[in-house]
Amino acid sequence: MRLTAAMIADRAAQLEKILRRCTLCHHRCLVDRRKGEVGRCKMGTRIKVASFGPHFGEERPLVGSRGSGTVFFSGCNMACLFCQNYDISWLQHGEEIKTEELTAILLALARYGCHNINLVTPTHLMPLILFSLAMAREQGLDLPIVWNCGGYEDVESLQALEGIVDIYMPDVKYGDDQAAAQYSGAPQYFTNIKAVLQEMHRQVGDLVIVNGVAQRGLLIRHLVLPNQVAASKNVLQFIAAKISCHTYINIMSQYRPAYRAKDYPQLDRPITMAEYAAVIAIAKTLGLRCE
Repeated sequence: MRLTAAMIADRAAQLEKILRRCTLCHHRCLVDRRKGEVGRCKMGTRIKVASFGPHFGEERPLVGSRGSGTVFFSGCNMACLFCQNYDISWLQHGEEIKTEELTAILLALARYGCHNINLVTPTHLMPLILFSLAMAREQGLDLPIVWNCGGYEDVESLQALEGIVDIYMPDVKYGDDQAAAQYSGAPQYFTNIKAVLQEMHRQVGDLVIVNGVAQRGLLIRHLVLPNQVAASKNVLQFIAAKISCHTYINIMSQYRPAYRAKDYPQLDRPITMAEYAAVIAIAKTLGLRCE
């Protein structure tokens, strides 16, 4: 059941209390963001947006014919050394806006005709975004909400999104905890994301596509990294065994050594076609729905 505006506002208020000892993500920094303390995401209680607009570079079921209504939030709760959007995530370029201004952005994307509202890197701003969604819902917003994240959520926080988020799109980065800690500053990443994916799938199920456009469900991204750093086989085996063989997975080949990746020999080159083909072969062997 999709929540009403009042219900979303109530969930936002509950999550806002967490900011006093922040545990929104798996870092569980326990800082009081309401008093100006900052944790790993280095964000307080203000929404910061880098850009927004109809996006046609996302997965086909999100883009459709009129684009995905995308909002790119500044900051991130992860620290990927190879981040291609490091100016947004690491350097936090963007503009601070009020809750009402984000509401106006969401409604403008809907008026444009976008198929969905695509919230990119939203985890560290969860309660603030929900206040805007509540106001937008009250003013008629009725598009599917996409939670486009890195998968490092706290599972209890994620449970508060049930009935609000229609499509979960986590970028499952690693199947190995050590690599995640070393290259993305995310300890216990694979251990945590197993529970995260199970919770996401419990809420929304497999991806449902109507007339070529996604309406609800789980859509997983996985970026192949050089030298098997991402431990892709572990990721795919877990999805097939514990989530669903019908899971929609976009296995991505566009890795390049951006930002600080050149300082790390394991990351300092693009992937080869053979590396990519090997991951695709694993997915097909497991019977996964690979795009």
